[in-house]
Amino acid sequence: MIRPRAHRDTPWDLLVVGLGNPGERYARTRHNVGADTAELLAARHGERFRNDNRCSARVAELRLEGRRVAVATPTTWMNESGRSVAQLVKRYPIEEWADLVVVHDELDLPPGRVKVKVGGGLAGHNGLRSLEQHLHTREFTRVRIGVGKPPGGAAKGADWVLSKVPAAARAELDVACEVAADAVESILLEGIDATMQRVNAG
Repeated sequence: MIRPRAHRDTPWDLLVVGLGNPGERYARTRHNVGADTAELLAARHGERFRNDNRCSARVAELRLEGRRVAVATPTTWMNESGRSVAQLVKRYPIEEWADLVVVHDELDLPPGRVKVKVGGGLAGHNGLRSLEQHLHTREFTRVRIGVGKPPGGAAKGADWVLSKVPAAARAELDVACEVAADAVESILLEGIDATMQRVNAG
């Protein structure tokens, strides 16, 4: 089993992972709102991503009020995200699993709605399933960005999250990414309980 702090290095305050698929084809789709949020966080703090081939990820290292935060987007496919995150946890050790913050799309939330929780089910999300397979835990923090249920039912889920988004709906998701980035900063500076109470209340 991967341990969140498996060696003696000083732990990072947060390891933030935004899930998505690599490549221009999937840019700004519903499935990539986690990666979009990670990009936004890095840009807010004047940092750029660099490729880390050892971790199969793009990584930016931030300091927020003196605290160290690693922000990453896997360069694997979504359903192999866990392979990247397992390496990231080794590269950027954390004190406990709740210090791993995973930002991802959520079919079970209305479009644009953001919620925060620690642990819980996988909601049929292939990225989360891969994380559990490689980390052997679900006890990381999730920042969930609602993308809504697909018209036509669950069978249309893949098309829904991977297709291009109309401009009005995309504007709504852009606002949600800002809220999600705010939530990540709040987790670091205010703590998970205060963040959940505020963000989850809507």
